[in-house]
Amino acid sequence: MAIGPVSTPLRRSKRGQPIVAVSADTLDSDAPLNLPEPVFKRTTRSEDLYQEDIEALNRRDVSIEDLETHFYDRLSMRMHGVKRTLKTYGKSQRDRSSNVAAEDIYKIGDAVLVKSAARDPSVAVVVAIWNIVGPEVQQSVRVLLHWFLRPSELAGIRAARKHEENEIYYSVSSTAVVPASSLVSKCIIVTSSGDLPESDRSSPPRKSSSRKPQTTPTFLCHTSIDSRCGIYYSFSWEDLSRNALGNPGEWGSADAWNVRPADVSRKEPHIPHTPKKKRRKLSIVPEEDQNSDSEEPSSSANGDDDYEETRHLIQSDTSDSDSSDLSELSDVSESESDFDETSRTPSRKRKRTTSLPSTPRRKRKTKDLVAPTPHSKAALRARARRKLTVRPPPGADRVDNLWYSLENIPEEPWLRAMHVLHVASRPEALPCREEEYGKVLRAVEELVEEGSGGCVYISGVPGTGKTATVHAVVRELKRMAEQNEANPFTYVEINGLRIPEPSAAYGLLWEAVSGHNVAIEGHLKISAKESLKNLSSYFSSRDRAGPGGHACVVLMDELDQLMTNKQDVVYNFFNWPTLVGSRLVVLAVANTMDLPERVMSGRVRSRLGMTRFNFQPYTTAQLEKIVKARLTSAKEGLPAVSSDVIAPDGIKFASMKVSSISGDARRVLDICRRTVELVQPFSKTARIDDVKRVIKDMQNSPTAAYIRDLSLHERIMLAAMLKCIKRAGVEEIRWGDLKQQHYAYLNLLVDSADLTRRPSPGELSLVLDSLLASRAMLCEDGPTIARKPEDDKRVVLNLEQTEVGRVLGDVGGTKWKNALSI
Repeated sequence: MAIGPVSTPLRRSKRGQPIVAVSADTLDSDAPLNLPEPVFKRTTRSEDLYQEDIEALNRRDVSIEDLETHFYDRLSMRMHGVKRTLKTYGKSQRDRSSNVAAEDIYKIGDAVLVKSAARDPSVAVVVAIWNIVGPEVQQSVRVLLHWFLRPSELAGIRAARKHEENEIYYSVSSTAVVPASSLVSKCIIVTSSGDLPESDRSSPPRKSSSRKPQTTPTFLCHTSIDSRCGIYYSFSWEDLSRNALGNPGEWGSADAWNVRPADVSRKEPHIPHTPKKKRRKLSIVPEEDQNSDSEEPSSSANGDDDYEETRHLIQSDTSDSDSSDLSELSDVSESESDFDETSRTPSRKRKRTTSLPSTPRRKRKTKDLVAPTPHSKAALRARARRKLTVRPPPGADRVDNLWYSLENIPEEPWLRAMHVLHVASRPEALPCREEEYGKVLRAVEELVEEGSGGCVYISGVPGTGKTATVHAVVRELKRMAEQNEANPFTYVEINGLRIPEPSAAYGLLWEAVSGHNVAIEGHLKISAKESLKNLSSYFSSRDRAGPGGHACVVLMDELDQLMTNKQDVVYNFFNWPTLVGSRLVVLAVANTMDLPERVMSGRVRSRLGMTRFNFQPYTTAQLEKIVKARLTSAKEGLPAVSSDVIAPDGIKFASMKVSSISGDARRVLDICRRTVELVQPFSKTARIDDVKRVIKDMQNSPTAAYIRDLSLHERIMLAAMLKCIKRAGVEEIRWGDLKQQHYAYLNLLVDSADLTRRPSPGELSLVLDSLLASRAMLCEDGPTIARKPEDDKRVVLNLEQTEVGRVLGDVGGTKWKNALSI
């Protein structure tokens, strides 16, 4: 019998995800545990099981109603890795006569070390212990934990805060259900640094193995934290644990161990005290009037009038008094409210003080609300004010730190202009991209604030400011998080051009997720397959992986280079944010707007979502504004009488030339920088003639001269290569697809009168060999490729795509420009 209508936790589909091996921590785990008699029993609920457990029950055709949950106040775990030792004459020797392994007894309220994704074991407190009992179900002991957090488990980008040695923070409400085998050992929590042993004050323990440490670790905790928001609260661990153990509440619930923060984001309005009105007593209906109600209609009418008047008085008193008056009014004594049931309106029934017998359960007292620390209180109020204001674009209200590097450059206008016009120079201010910056910042900030995962796809032709805008957004989010104006997060950047292969992205993401400090300890020496396994396990069982509850922002630049035949890398990065509790935010930057529709498969495209932003090419006015903004910043600190290095008409001419071809801001910056470099020895202002000279020299580059000397079919093959790259979105093109595009362009670019015959496939192979000999194109080679069909080999363009398209358009004319969309 299947589970059927059981209300399982909502989870999104896992179809197409990498298969994660189910460990021995599921229903069939056989951990070395000893359980006492259960203290409470009830029918199993869906929250008592993992999603894997529910799927296993479905496969076995076992109903959840047939299972029973047994709760315990303690459990004993046999530690096979630890042997007993005895001291004899001052020497320690193994007790060979005893084959019994050491045991640890874990009780509710004990602080324990737990295996987690981090290198060091996490710290938690045991809240509940239960076992699932039923037909065809073996021992399945679960432990409900409430997490502590080490400083290393917090977000990498957060407000700076000093912490003492071995200090940890108590999570506000972060819990997890883990198998009992995840427990490592017990530990001690103290609230004063004077209670720490000398060994713990010097350095915290860094043992991550499952073997029991030689000494019990001791941690200091006097602060609670909301790890997702980065807000700290002052609280007492001793008072919380004492109240939770004295009033545990419902079995299997962690409410008694949660911290209830007070809301100080806004000041509550003052409500003036209203004096209570004197309550009138209810009149008693005489007994003879009640008996005559059924005989005389007039008496019944009078009784209804008295009841309506009484009800009106109750409503008026209730609206002017507090809840205590309402309770007193509802508990009027029988002598004052001895109405006959037949004389009342049936639709209005009086509440009775008597109640049906219920299952005895301890009642919890309401805990006092904990107040944030002074710095966190100021941060909450600042965030509330920030939500009501519109933030200016970057650079509008502060000076960019990049221009401070000009202090090391001589005060010569031409040298400073060449420095700021360099393509690698990334200013804080982004002219003509204020609207796109605001949209991307708003989208990413909402995902980080909500604590939910998501994908943001940013596309546009090269040189339109995509990467610069995303970097400005990340810098703003970092500044806000470090000043406690936004939620903290962890950031990692993955550039498709800087990694040896697409699968290497798994290792970079795992380093960020696991909290590994690359700057101090270097990169992890694990394979991509192992990193993928760890990431799949981490995101599929998010709560069990560790106490970290902050967001992780991943920038995937040059997404085109991460595309593979199976598209598994891109699929995994787009699928993980859709899992419940992942808190993974992916910013994907690509050079093609319709890359998902043309290249990505349906399962990848569905994970991407609809949050997309397209950057249009720059216009002439926008390019002119970008160049002038950089030149203006270069003149800061110079005398006001210093002359311009480039005339305004020269900047406008260069902008017009670039905008008519591609709208690439990097190209116009390169033209202007070379123009300044040309006139710098003469210390004069560059004019239009100097700009034309630079553009002509760039057009007569070795690449341009080489393309002009090519044959017709060689130029057509280069044009077909550009078309295939634009259509596929990747640079590696199949030789069979390139030949088909060559034949298509042959009919489009060559007149029928000039076309005597179509080249054969063998002749096209000779054309390819000519381009390969000059290194204009590259082709994969090797014994493995030799066994593949000839059309399946991959070809790559080894020249700059923009330069090739521009020269082909100049040589071929209007027909070629239209075919290449130039």
